[in-house]
Amino acid sequence: MTSTVEAPIVAVTVYPGQARVTRRATVTLDRGEQRVEVGGLPLGLQRDSVRVSGRGQVTVLGVDVVMQTRPRSEDAKVSELRRRLLEISGALQELADNAAVEDSRAELLGKLSDRAGGAFAKALAKGEIQPDRIADLTSSLGVQLAQVLGRKRELAEQQVRLQEEFEAANRELAGLSTQPPDRQAVLIDLDVTDGTVEFELSYVVNEASWSSGYDIRLDNQALTLTWYAQITQYTGEDWPECELALSTARPADTAKLPELAPWFLDRQRPVPPPAPMVVAEQAVYGAPGGMMDAGAPVERMAVATVVHGEAATTYRPARQVAVPSDGTAHRTTVAVVELSAAIDHVTAPVHGLEAYLRATAVNTSEHTLRPGKASVFHDTEFVGTTTLDTWAPGEEVELNLGVDDRIRVERELVRRTAGKAVIGGTKRREAQYLITVGNYGRRATKITVLDQIPVSRDDGIAVKDVSCRPEPARRTELGELIWELPLDPGQNAEIRVSFRVDVARGVDLLGWRE
Repeated sequence: MTSTVEAPIVAVTVYPGQARVTRRATVTLDRGEQRVEVGGLPLGLQRDSVRVSGRGQVTVLGVDVVMQTRPRSEDAKVSELRRRLLEISGALQELADNAAVEDSRAELLGKLSDRAGGAFAKALAKGEIQPDRIADLTSSLGVQLAQVLGRKRELAEQQVRLQEEFEAANRELAGLSTQPPDRQAVLIDLDVTDGTVEFELSYVVNEASWSSGYDIRLDNQALTLTWYAQITQYTGEDWPECELALSTARPADTAKLPELAPWFLDRQRPVPPPAPMVVAEQAVYGAPGGMMDAGAPVERMAVATVVHGEAATTYRPARQVAVPSDGTAHRTTVAVVELSAAIDHVTAPVHGLEAYLRATAVNTSEHTLRPGKASVFHDTEFVGTTTLDTWAPGEEVELNLGVDDRIRVERELVRRTAGKAVIGGTKRREAQYLITVGNYGRRATKITVLDQIPVSRDDGIAVKDVSCRPEPARRTELGELIWELPLDPGQNAEIRVSFRVDVARGVDLLGWRE
């Protein structure tokens, strides 16, 4: 005889693309071998993931998963809606997987881009690489990153559309039919010694995920980062308020141990030149690196307990949250971190006259912050959004805190000449720019000003007589000029940059801009 048992959900561990659900029941049974059934489980339950453990005087003899088929409706519209819901569920899961892949690509390209500048400059100074090669490599990285970001936007738009379709189809189905859908059930064979037993049933389901989001709040030069998780699931069963955990593990992924392939010897043949991406990786990862000063630790308040495993980390938010199976995101706070940060401004008037408030901060928490979108607030005022990449403990990053209109920037072309030199018919161009920066805020600040002079990639073009007043704090081999200007409230500063370009006879100048 089979006894039907109600086993409510008591815990859920959410992974980036799945979730493990734990149910618990206490029942009184006759002694001896007994069979109990826990039904009403979702169709997306992974059979191989089902686990049962007993407590007390009981032994688990066997576990089986069976279908609970409901009578089918004769309504063709109902059948079509059910089929469509299954299709959308699969498509949403595929989008989540693709988004995870694009996040990894964006992270790799971002790291390459950040580290490539220094490596390229050193290689150029040593004569190990030509300027045109650097331009090709940086252009290739930029194109690839733009493609990845475009793909991420496309995936996000597709996810929004599919979730809207899912919810609309679900509402329509609910209005057409009241009969319950097919479900799965777990049959558990027990050997009972004592009449009262407790057992736990756990299983993994797809169509569930969590992602990171952040609030970055600047309040009187103090920087606070709030990390929250957005949990989404459309597994077919609602999760009540229960013990919730967020894990970075991917239980559905399969990992293979390394195996050796045959070592062949063959005749040497000409090989094609390496692809730009390969050269860029070699240039970046071959360059020597240095350790960053993590700064002194600061006090922080964590609102989730953390367990670091060998290959994954698990977060347990302090506040329980119910997550219905409706495909909408439900938010819970993971951690609040008080950051040690240096606040200043940065502007690149050659590209735009905006001055950005910047925080150079160290992650002083124990958390590896996952990639996600961040909302930026100045006190209680929302000023914009930015994106955080993976941020490891002790790592220093620069955070964009939005445009600060109290810092005014102007860049003006004050002198331009073009003519011919007497000797050799060389064409000559001269230019001088005036950059004006003013601090109209209430606090003193340091403003980093970025500008540039042209760099020649041809022997027939020479950049000469470069003059900067004041002298920049740093100047790179690729023509980048960097000033660091301390400005008190109401104070202004001027920067003048001038140079001359000589162009040989018969050479058409490309890339000149005013």
